[in-house]
Formats: sequence, C-alpha cells, structure tokens
Amino acid sequence: MRLLLCLAEHAGEVVSIEELLNQVWPDVSVSPDSVYQAVTSLRRLLGDDAKQPTYIATVPRLGYRMVAAVGPWVEADSDQADKIPTASRGEGFPWVARVAVGIMLTGAIVFLMVHYRGRGANENRSASSVAAARPEKSIAVLPFLDLTEEMTEEPFADGMTEELIDKLSKIPGLRVPSPTSSFYFKGKQIPVAEIARTLGVAYVLDGSVRKSGGRLRVAARLVRAENGYVLWSETYDRPFDDILMVQDDIAGEVTKALQASIEGRPDKG
Repeated sequence: MRLLLCLAEHAGEVVSIEELLNQVWPDVSVSPDSVYQAVTSLRRLLGDDAKQPTYIATVPRLGYRMVAAVGPWVEADSDQADKIPTASRGEGFPWVARVAVGIMLTGAIVFLMVHYRGRGANENRSASSVAAARPEKSIAVLPFLDLTEEMTEEPFADGMTEELIDKLSKIPGLRVPSPTSSFYFKGKQIPVAEIARTLGVAYVLDGSVRKSGGRLRVAARLVRAENGYVLWSETYDRPFDDILMVQDDIAGEVTKALQASIEGRPDKG
C-alpha cells in the first residue's frame, strides 16, 4: 500500500529506487530487492504487465513511474461539490492520490472476494478440505521473471526455472509439478494462492533474474500457499560467464535451502 501510494503521489514522474527505499521503508535497512519484489507483487495484484504496463512502468536504470491516470473524485452535483471543504475536493495532490489508490485497491479486493466466493460455491469445497488435499511436501516452481533492463534474459530465466524443477523433483518424498504445468501460468496474472490450489501444492517458489554488467543476480523466495507468508528468500550474485554453470550452481544452493526450510520448519518442531 505504501509503495502504491508513493508512486501515485508522483504519478507521471520517475521515482528512483533510492527514493522508494527512503519513502516506503523509512528507518529500515533493506536492499533494492525489496523494491523489485514489492513491485512484482503489486503488478500481480493489479493484473499489470511489465512489458505493456497500464499501471507501473519500469524506466531502465532510473526507477519506476505510475502511468495510470490519477485524479480527483468528481462529484455529480456541482452544488454539493462547492460545499465540500477545499482539502477534501482533491486540490491537495496527496489526497487525490489516496482516493485513486483507494478506488484501485477496493476494486481489486471486491473482485477477489467475489471470485473466490463464487469459486468456492461452485466447487462446494471447504477450505479445510482443499488444504487436506495438498501434500505437505509439495512445491511448484513458477517461471522466473526477467527483470533485466532490456528484458533479454528470458531464456536464462526459463532455464533457471527448469533446472530448479529438475533438482527439486529428485528430493525423496517431495512432489513437484512438471515444467509443463508450471509454464502454463507464465505471463498470466493469477494470485499465487489460486495457482497453488490448481496445482495441489503447499508451497510455491518464485523469483527473478537481473543483470548488471558482467554479473547476474538471481532472487528466489519460498511462499506458504495457504497464508501467503514468505518463509525464505535469498539472492545469488554470479559472474555471467557460463550460463549453464550459473544455473546449476544457484539451483543447487536453492534446493538445499528449500529442503531445510520445508523439512525443518520451526512450527513443525
């Protein structure tokens, strides 16, 4: 919400990563990865497309820009509008941004509520029965996102996804949907919880790929599907000299970390 509000208050302007860190995460020590992951989650919620954005556009090497129209709420009755205090009629831009943000979020929440209620009624299944159908040791790897400035590393991101699926599927007792199942959701703006329910998994692994000069950064995170909590996240920096070696190396480290996280969760004792 703070990220969306910050971008809306500067609609049409480029907001740098540093500015977002200072305004959205004040007095908190976080890395730029927090911005990248938050923007990715926000786009998924709004149904936005990074390559053809209608809400948030990436400005290479500079930051992000709100491209959606942001304006005041227009009252139908002009006489009544004249009676509204100046500060409430949208003449203060922060208020205008808050109204627009409220409308967008309200619409998204209402859509999700109606969608899930309708889905639950049609399927006639309770939340407990859905959860029970998911094996505890099951994980889906969603296609990694290409967040490089030129968006030219999609083949590497796809290869990273397939390598992770291959390595995770070799862990005894761990159920992992095939690449065909995972890549079905590529580019689709579907909530993680719904994807997990469709694939019948308890965990979801997603991530992104970025490149700076001759170095590559891969970010990965493990999400508990039933509540959306991030159980584990990590970033890996490697020299971009041998693509296959980098994929294998990072996939191996992620697999070890995930295995420890799933099998050794504190709430499991």
